[in-house]
Amino acid sequence: MCGIVGAIADRDVVPVLIEGLKRLEYRGYDSAGIAVVASDAVRRVRRTGRVAEMESAALAEDFHATLGIGHTRWATHGGVTEGNAHPHISHGDLALVHNGIIENHEQQRERLRALGYEFTSQTDTEVIAHLIHHYRAQGDSLLVALQRAVKELDGAYALAVIDKRDPSTLVAARMGCPLLVGLGEGENFVASDVSAILSATRKVIFLEEGDTAEVTRARVRVFDANDALVQRDVHVSDVSLASLELGPYRHFMQKEIHEQPRAIADTIEAVIDDNAFSPQLFGADAESVLRDIDAVQILACGTSYYAGLVARYWIEAIAGIPCAVDIASEYRYRDVVANTKQLVVTISQSGETLDTMEALKYAKSLGQQRTLSICNVPESAIPRASRLVYYTRAGAEIGVASTKAFTTQLVALFILTCTLAKLRGRLDATQEAGFLDGLRQLPGSVQHALNLEPQVAGWAEKFAPKQHALFLGRGMHYPIALEGALKLKEISYIHAEAYPAGELKHGPLALVDAEMPVVVIAPNDSLLEKVKSNIQEVRARGGEMFVFADADSHFGESEGVHVIRTPRHVGVLSPVVHAIPVQLLAYHAALARGTDVDKPRNLAKSVTVE
Repeated sequence: MCGIVGAIADRDVVPVLIEGLKRLEYRGYDSAGIAVVASDAVRRVRRTGRVAEMESAALAEDFHATLGIGHTRWATHGGVTEGNAHPHISHGDLALVHNGIIENHEQQRERLRALGYEFTSQTDTEVIAHLIHHYRAQGDSLLVALQRAVKELDGAYALAVIDKRDPSTLVAARMGCPLLVGLGEGENFVASDVSAILSATRKVIFLEEGDTAEVTRARVRVFDANDALVQRDVHVSDVSLASLELGPYRHFMQKEIHEQPRAIADTIEAVIDDNAFSPQLFGADAESVLRDIDAVQILACGTSYYAGLVARYWIEAIAGIPCAVDIASEYRYRDVVANTKQLVVTISQSGETLDTMEALKYAKSLGQQRTLSICNVPESAIPRASRLVYYTRAGAEIGVASTKAFTTQLVALFILTCTLAKLRGRLDATQEAGFLDGLRQLPGSVQHALNLEPQVAGWAEKFAPKQHALFLGRGMHYPIALEGALKLKEISYIHAEAYPAGELKHGPLALVDAEMPVVVIAPNDSLLEKVKSNIQEVRARGGEMFVFADADSHFGESEGVHVIRTPRHVGVLSPVVHAIPVQLLAYHAALARGTDVDKPRNLAKSVTVE
């Protein structure tokens, strides 16, 4: 959600800024802009729409500079207009880009108006620009002005600031939103995501909560929340440029769906290499943290929340531990009964999801210190705030609709489940060997499911003209129905709902008619006969059924009942395999409807504001 890139160098940084913004497009945005210091003046170009439109304007206006900042905006305060787009400028001197939300912007706005500042936008961001300018007018350096200003802000922010009066310096600040500094040779960078600067450098410093930074061509200085100079570790990013390119695929979502066998294999590699479920997979002191827990609390949002719902079935059935799953944005605002022996598990693809981060902080404030993060981005905020961590190895995920992040989260949660069961004496050697063998075979089973794509694409043509769809599942496949409905609505804009199949008679059956396709997740498990009964209920009301069944489930096609058979039933890991066809259905339905698959309207990849 929103993106920042900044650069200071001896070369022209405008191409760096524009390429960086293009790399950040996947995060979701509705306008873009850059500002540079050139010939002792701040020059700016902004456009609503895609980065390419802003790029054309910058080229037409002959933008060149050695210092600049850029931004892709996802509208919060104020509509999608050029006047609300970033960067924002104060008095022609100072330009600023901002991710996040300032909660006390109205109070600051009134104060600054009283000081003579005029506002040209509806944004909370313009307040920050004027506030920093105010302190600069009192004689403060750009860094000190920034440090004084952020102490007066309530909310979340990542900031990058330039000033024509100091053309040798770029300053930045971070609170609640991701921001990093990239280190080059005679040039340095700031960005909200490493992908924005990957073509220039792989050496990065992840700013921590409350940090400010002063960046010049020659050096980077980082200061903590108390404005004390500190040393932050330098990391070398292992993100591949190839992972940011489409290759032979039409869309990143399609590419990432097909990358799942490799992503799953990479995520389970350490387990397979050890040939055991070991607590050390989660951290050096994991055994002491995990051994005597008496409950598990999972906190997540969106797709990650659905992964947590699957895990609840596993954790309670296999490990025998009570498990609760909460939407992070709800958990943080309810009165929680704390349990210090409970394991708090946070799940986030980006590791920067604000609601999940705040829920984790809330849990820790209640004395719940047994924390574990499942995340796809090393050194991101949530893993750093957690005692234990398991990194999924999905690689960069560009499409807004999560695919490979979801399935790798599932296998990470299954590994956690088996580890907890083993520590509690509920997993003997034979069972452990069986589960390990299931993990070994999982990438192949997922590949078999991917081979169903032509059949699923045929179904998608039937979905394209529809306005509503219903998804049904039972047991641990009900969350897969939820995920299928979410994917369909995210990228095809078809309204979709998911229910446990047993709930049909309690209301949703009233919606069923010939115009509402019904998708059923029907693996060959203990609930199959129940699901078959639910299908008959739908058929009796004229509903058209689309059933994802296992090869060995003996499901027959009939009038109004279409069946695609996924590979043979893979036991408790079946939700991972059944996630594949619902992803493909959403993707091909979106193709048929002509929507923007990778950048669906109104949505952002990384939700870093509340």
